[in-house]
Amino acid sequence: METGQQFEPRQAPHELVEEGKKIRRLQMMISMVMSVIGQDPNLTIEEASELVAGAKRAALAMFPDKELAYDLLYKPRLQRLMNERYRLQ
Repeated sequence: METGQQFEPRQAPHELVEEGKKIRRLQMMISMVMSVIGQDPNLTIEEASELVAGAKRAALAMFPDKELAYDLLYKPRLQRLMNERYRLQ
């Protein structure tokens, strides 16, 4: 090992499987939230905002140290959908 190089422990196979399940669960949840916001004509902006906030809380509960990843991957999509749906700027 070269100096300055850090050792990163590998995840056990069952940990990788569990992480994959959590990622798929998160993707499904975000997809469902986006579908509801995009398709429910009776959904108010307040209700949609609460769905978005709840999705973020759930994502961070599943992946506590990944707020930056959430903000990079999902937040822009949800903001764009909210802007389109409710004509926000």
